[in-house]
Amino acid sequence: MDKSVGIIDTTLRDAHQCLWATRMTTAHMLPIAEQIDQAGFDQIDLAGTIQFDVCVRYLKEDPWERVRLMRKLIKKTPLRTLVRSKNIASFDFVPDDIIELWVERLVANGFRVVGAFDGLNDVANMLATTRVSKALGVYTFGALSYSLSPVHTDELYVETAKQLIASGTVDAIMLKDAGGLLTVDRIRTLVPALKKVMGTVPLEIHGHCLTGIAPLMYLEAVKLGADQLHTSIAPLANGAAQPATQSVAKNLRLDGYRLSINDEVIDEIGAHFQRIAELEDKPVGQILEYNAFHYQHQIPGGMLSNFRSQLDQAGIADKFDALLDECARVRQELGYPIMITPFAQFVGTQAVLNVLHGERYRVVPNEIKKYALGYYGKLLAPVEPSVLDRIIENGSKQIGLNPTPREPGVKALRKKYPHASDDERLLRYMFAGSQVDDMLAAGAMKTEYVFEHSVVSLIKELSRRPKTSRIHVSKPGLNIEIAG
Repeated sequence: MDKSVGIIDTTLRDAHQCLWATRMTTAHMLPIAEQIDQAGFDQIDLAGTIQFDVCVRYLKEDPWERVRLMRKLIKKTPLRTLVRSKNIASFDFVPDDIIELWVERLVANGFRVVGAFDGLNDVANMLATTRVSKALGVYTFGALSYSLSPVHTDELYVETAKQLIASGTVDAIMLKDAGGLLTVDRIRTLVPALKKVMGTVPLEIHGHCLTGIAPLMYLEAVKLGADQLHTSIAPLANGAAQPATQSVAKNLRLDGYRLSINDEVIDEIGAHFQRIAELEDKPVGQILEYNAFHYQHQIPGGMLSNFRSQLDQAGIADKFDALLDECARVRQELGYPIMITPFAQFVGTQAVLNVLHGERYRVVPNEIKKYALGYYGKLLAPVEPSVLDRIIENGSKQIGLNPTPREPGVKALRKKYPHASDDERLLRYMFAGSQVDDMLAAGAMKTEYVFEHSVVSLIKELSRRPKTSRIHVSKPGLNIEIAG
């Protein structure tokens, strides 16, 4: 038996998405990129579509330029990306030729591993990405999005894996547990069932530590034949993120497994991000206690805080528990969509509307009607008939009862922006209004990171301004005044 285990790093993608609200900047990454390349990872997960979204809308950084800069420094380890179904960065389907162009530009800018996931585990939706990726000659993977429900059986995941492999467009299968729901008992049935039909195709395990048991689940998965594990480097590990590379490596070696990662380099990378967290008051991952309630509502952590805020603003904060119950009920009525983007948002929004209006499905968002009618793919279970009637009755009449294919979009996009690059055109297609213009207007993004406290940086910046004769900085526990 092969006793080696591969590690796929998620520090630069999913870890800060979970712990820093995806606010890791390019300047945070570049100073440590060469060390990450030398750490011995099988792959480095750099970006999904949410990273593109946050770069454009909040950080005002060109996400394509980030990829290119990182690729110049990371020369040995393949950079990895994940495409969300046929939505990419939107909550609606995009035309197939837009997906093809998106994948082409991902590869052109430096990604050598491209995969896809779908919240309904609809293979046809994932193949829209993997077919193009395979044709371009890069390594590909298809994700099995994990969830708990009567329809998310081992048989479902085995059949989905078989279809992906039979397509000839995937090099690996990723078991993706975004909700942190996998248990040791379930992994003992699911991994052997998958390995039985996968042959030599590698199985990756991607988990989150929301219930505190993911590290133990990882060890059990490896014993049962999993080939690669997704980990992040502490302090950007644990909590809502992945298990820590440091502790997973230690535990695997104690069990006699071989890993190619360099512990000294890993520690250097961890120290880099620890310094940033301290200087910028960013949270670090904490080991969480087991929480059985999480398995009931399955709601991602960020959504829980948003729910509380929405109910507070509406003056009905006392209905929080009722909202969680309503989420579970809506999800069941809709045929158990997985609580990941975009379906977690769909279920949550409908539940909020049901609670706020006091009448269930009186107000129906367009996305809910499209979901119920199959616009997002084949449903794993039918929508309850009485609920479907309410959705059709109260949803937008402009949404047809039968989905129709989207018209090609690339030709019109190029005509609309004749002087832009395809990279810029795709951003403009994904992000409405002035968001791309605002990003471009921000100028060249910061690529160097200065390790000094934000107050010191502020004082230096103010002191450079002409006609500055006095600087006064005051905050709890600190009072600085500079004159002259």
